[in-house]
Amino acid sequence: MKKVFFYTLGCKVNQYETEAMTELFEGAGYGVADSAEEADVIIVNSCTVTANSDSKTRQAVRKFKRLNPAATVVLCGCMPQAYPEKAADLIEADIVTGNKDHKKIIDLIDNMSTSQSQIVEIDEHMAGDPFEEFEVDNFTGRTRAFIKIQDGCNRFCSYCIIPTSRGRSRSRSLENLSLELDKIKSAGYREIVLVGINFCCYGLDIGKTFVDAIELACSKGFDRVRIGSLEFDNISDEAIERLSKLDNFCPQFHISLQSGCDRTLHAMNRHYTSDEYLELCTKLRNAFQDTTITTDFMVGFPEESDEDFRESLDFARKVGFEKMHVFPYSLRPGTNAAKLQQVPPEIRDKRAHIALELADELRHNFLENQIGKTVNVLFETTKGGYASGYTENYTPVIIKSDDESLQNTLRQVRLISVQNDNILGELE
Repeated sequence: MKKVFFYTLGCKVNQYETEAMTELFEGAGYGVADSAEEADVIIVNSCTVTANSDSKTRQAVRKFKRLNPAATVVLCGCMPQAYPEKAADLIEADIVTGNKDHKKIIDLIDNMSTSQSQIVEIDEHMAGDPFEEFEVDNFTGRTRAFIKIQDGCNRFCSYCIIPTSRGRSRSRSLENLSLELDKIKSAGYREIVLVGINFCCYGLDIGKTFVDAIELACSKGFDRVRIGSLEFDNISDEAIERLSKLDNFCPQFHISLQSGCDRTLHAMNRHYTSDEYLELCTKLRNAFQDTTITTDFMVGFPEESDEDFRESLDFARKVGFEKMHVFPYSLRPGTNAAKLQQVPPEIRDKRAHIALELADELRHNFLENQIGKTVNVLFETTKGGYASGYTENYTPVIIKSDDESLQNTLRQVRLISVQNDNILGELE
């Protein structure tokens, strides 16, 4: 039996698509290899959100070909979709394709037997493309399952290559989503995470809303329904009210801010002001008990001044995020921001360091405020004398235990103390 090995970079959508490809390959008679060395086919599912993502992709392709020269190395995903010429220059990749049609990859591999040269086949995303429907039965090695419901983005933020790499926004049908939810429920999952590239734009092309998809998922009897990263779009008062009535909906919202400076937000082509963002955070905290609001925070955007940066930091402190993902701006060729005056790298790095200090402070304050609470924890792993899991609002909790039967169980835990980025607790 031939074996395939998967290596995935990037977001939860990529992780879902790798799982879908795994099932496609298994259906075609492949086994899944534990390492690249024992594989006949190696799939590198790439990310291109930053220059560092591209670098990791190139390193992975070269590493795997060096480790296993006889294997067919396939480079797919966002990097070749956005930058096909750069991807094709990676001569270590035997096959270069994108992310529009994952189902054709097996056919491309079969065609390698009659080809003496690299195969490059990348279908361009077009307006009106349908959503690529999958029905994943299982999510390997996890106690929660990611389910993709939306793809693409219509926003065209000035720094972002995603509309090129992912195409226009398109949505999964509720009928197909219902079938996959039933399969995942039958597989024993207690928690699911609905994900998309621009999640809150789900349904605009099919006459539905993202809340419709969440309500459907919550009706299936899962203990927890969580959602992935959000943009500001379409989170209306009605949407908040409907979500607040769902008992198994997890009150964790990762809403990309990018900047707390209105001048920078305008230059980024973000369609909200800092005041509007703060108002949304306030509404969510009023509507959901023990909610967490986390975010992405970019520093060093082109033409960002010291004053702009200070304004952005002050705003983050004002919101009081429970967690911030801080990252320096990364130039993406083909975007409008790439044409602007760039902030020197040493200033970007300094600002990132300062922002990370604030992020650590806010995170520590949040964790300290959880001490003394009794919460429900869904345990995921047992390792090194500790069992670990997450609360509804995605607070990481550990307890002293080597009881493997805790995995995939919901237990009440009293929170005792902060340990690094976890909270140590005791079973009630």
